[in-house]
Amino acid sequence: MPIERQKLREAIYKDLVHDTDILAFFYGGSLAKGNEDLYSDLDLRIVVEDSAYETYRLNKKERATKWGDVLYYEDFPRAPYSIAHFSSFIKVDTFYYRQSDLQPSPYLKHLLIEHDPNGIISQIRDKSQSIDYLFSEKEFEVWRGKFFAYLHEVYRRVQRGEYNYAFQMVNSLSYSIVIGWYVEMGEVPNSFGDWSKVEGRRSPLSEKQMNQLVSWDVGMRDEQKLVHVFRSQVEEFTRVHRVLAERLRVPVNQAWLNEIIDMVL
Repeated sequence: MPIERQKLREAIYKDLVHDTDILAFFYGGSLAKGNEDLYSDLDLRIVVEDSAYETYRLNKKERATKWGDVLYYEDFPRAPYSIAHFSSFIKVDTFYYRQSDLQPSPYLKHLLIEHDPNGIISQIRDKSQSIDYLFSEKEFEVWRGKFFAYLHEVYRRVQRGEYNYAFQMVNSLSYSIVIGWYVEMGEVPNSFGDWSKVEGRRSPLSEKQMNQLVSWDVGMRDEQKLVHVFRSQVEEFTRVHRVLAERLRVPVNQAWLNEIIDMVL
């Protein structure tokens, strides 16, 4: 697999490096962080001239065929990205950007730059190093509001006997807590529901947190077991909520929290 991944990288480089409409291209993800494994994909980012952007976006699938034998794609026609799955079992997630789309961000701290003749990407990467990921007060409110909504939905779905829906909500509760853990430790969380690197040897989580995730696994259509699981989730959420609220200097109204939680517990 690493050999096949390297072959793809070489094919991509040869195809893109002499294209005059391409200002830069680089990799993100595990390759950029240096923690790739046998199954890591290629997170390719291509910056193109504004005048050529729409053409490149429209031809995103055809471009990938120049790099190897594509089995299938997963994307939306209007999206600025394409995910090509190759016969080597390697997939390449390709995002197209205009230069103005990229600004210094905690998401751009770790980049593996392949081609950047004008230093566009290296400057952005350097400026990104001093930017820490923090919840804003608005993001904090959205985060806890979604947790409350998932909690209430678990109860509704169990009462209706809709257990698969209930399992989905319990999983969403777990991921909400994962986001809180990441923010608590200063890590940039994945987009909601993206479990990539949350578990396994590349996870930033502690052994205790990993064990908590395991304890929240569900699969039995047992109301009492589900209640036990989301009671434990509420306990950890309450702790993380308190820590993040203190950092943001947001007052915690415990009576209000209890009112929301006691509706289902």
